[in-house]
Amino acid sequence: MKRIILTLVMTAALTGCVQPRYKRPAMPVAPQWPTSAATDMNTGVPEAADVKWEDFFTDEKLRSVLKLALENNRDLRIAALNVERVQALYRIQRAQQVPNVGAAAEGQVYRVPRNLSPNGQAYNSEQYTVGLGVAGWELDLFGRVRSLKNVALQQYLASQQARSGAQISLVAAVANTYLTLAADHENLRLAQTTLEAQQSSYELIRRSREAGIGSDLDLRQAQSQVEAARVDVARYSAQAETDRNALNLLVGIPVPADLLPLQLAAVSPVKEISAGVPSTVLLRRPDILSAEHQLRAAYANIGAARAAFFPRIALTASAGFLSGDLSGLFKDNAKTWNFVPQVGLPIFDAGARRANLRVANVDRETALAEYERTIQSAFREVSDSLTLRTRLAEQEASQQALVDALDHTYRLSEARYKAGIDSYLSVLVAQRSLYAAQQGLVNLRMAKLANTVTLYKVLGGGA
Repeated sequence: MKRIILTLVMTAALTGCVQPRYKRPAMPVAPQWPTSAATDMNTGVPEAADVKWEDFFTDEKLRSVLKLALENNRDLRIAALNVERVQALYRIQRAQQVPNVGAAAEGQVYRVPRNLSPNGQAYNSEQYTVGLGVAGWELDLFGRVRSLKNVALQQYLASQQARSGAQISLVAAVANTYLTLAADHENLRLAQTTLEAQQSSYELIRRSREAGIGSDLDLRQAQSQVEAARVDVARYSAQAETDRNALNLLVGIPVPADLLPLQLAAVSPVKEISAGVPSTVLLRRPDILSAEHQLRAAYANIGAARAAFFPRIALTASAGFLSGDLSGLFKDNAKTWNFVPQVGLPIFDAGARRANLRVANVDRETALAEYERTIQSAFREVSDSLTLRTRLAEQEASQQALVDALDHTYRLSEARYKAGIDSYLSVLVAQRSLYAAQQGLVNLRMAKLANTVTLYKVLGGGA
């Protein structure tokens, strides 16, 4: 009994040495967001990872489009199928920890010729066997099979997080494409309104010229504005068609026309989210969780490589009935069993096991570098988005003030031209400036919304 206890204690000690302990690495980033980004941190609002995408996006049409994308996008479907595949591989590896029991039945009938018969007479020989058996089950004293099972488990968990990351990326991509389409529709509408106004001005100047009041210069300037507006109408029409094609590809099916946005101003705003602190926010991102599971898998793989230096014990056993007569196969005197333990002790392999352990250690260092790089990339993405959130809000306010001022300038210039005080050139300059400022305002609003969606994504929301 003492020997058995001593053996078990030694085995446990050896197993602890074989299996490396995992400890989460320290985060290779600052404990707080940069000052320029942290100034825009919201308080009293939830973190992105706590907000479902159905709650973050409040626009009903956009939510309907997102639902269609999650149901039909092929990339997301491939990611889900990969999760199922890795899950099946994990189950296969986990099954190696328990014996595989199989049943077998065999019958042999052969004829012994006279020249081999002990009595010089030919006869028929029969043998029948029925039994249950375990073949080659490894007694995992040093954790080799257990380590391989852990490798498969961590890879399965990594694939789950990769699938969540794919969903987050899809939601953000569809939302940003939807917003881009809405902005181009609004720019198209602005260009069409400008074209109509320019055509009216051109007709008015043309009639004045025919009456001998206006000048050829005013007429040509008005005509140039009409043609410039036509160019913008054609350009934004083409961009809107391109955006629609991109949206259809992301969704996986043609998006119904009644779900397409008419203009950016009609899209409902998204819900506010908090940036939190890096140590709690970043570790909830699916890509970082996936990288950590891969790192855990690399640790477990080292355990399997170390266990290769120790003996492998395999057990083969069976029990059943053996009889030379089929009618007596299941009688008590036909019972039989066998037990075949096997021990394999590696002695010389020209350094293959040491090289395999070296590969496992290098893989762990690589996985660690990947994990740290993923965290650093995530930190930068969040910092950039937070900084842009502050700056874009300031730009939008300034751009709106610029539009209001230029609109007033345009109206004064037009009134002075109609009163005969100024030439049409002042109207032309004011109109061009107003039109460019209105386009800039639309683009800034789209950039602000798109950055909010990107911030939601990089903070780990949308899963």
